[in-house]
Amino acid sequence: MLMPKRVKHRRVHRGRMKGVATKGNTVTYGEYGLVAQECAWITANQIEAARIAMTRSIKRGGQVFIKIFPHKSVTKKPAEVRMGSGKGAPEYWVAVVKPGRVMFEISGVSEDDAREAMRLASHKLPIKCKFVCKNQEEAKA
Repeated sequence: MLMPKRVKHRRVHRGRMKGVATKGNTVTYGEYGLVAQECAWITANQIEAARIAMTRSIKRGGQVFIKIFPHKSVTKKPAEVRMGSGKGAPEYWVAVVKPGRVMFEISGVSEDDAREAMRLASHKLPIKCKFVCKNQEEAKA
C-alpha cells in the first residue's frame, strides 16, 4: 500500500476540495491518461486496486504510471468510545483529487488496450473518469 515514509504532522485537518486541478492536469509520461472529472479522496487501497486492474489488463505489456500519491492521513476513533478526549489515530491514507487531475497514465500499448485498461481501473475508483490521449491534448493547446 502507498503511504508516506514519514510526515511532519500525523493528524491533519480535513480541508476542502474546491476548484479544478492546476498541477498534474496534462499527460506527461505516457501516451494515454485517466482524468478525474469530480473531486474526491482516493484511498491507497483504491489506487492499488486500479493499478492491479490496469496491469492485468495489459498483460505485462507497456508501462503504467501512477501520478497521485496518498499524502493525507484520515483518522478514526475506535468503536464504542465516547466523544472528546482528542483526535483519533490515523486509520488510512488518501490522495486529494480535483477535477482535471491525470491520475494514471499508460504507454507502450495500443489505444484500444489502453482504453480497456483505463475502463477497468475507473470501475475501482469512486469518481467519474475520462480517457484522454496525449496527441488530443496537444491538438487542443
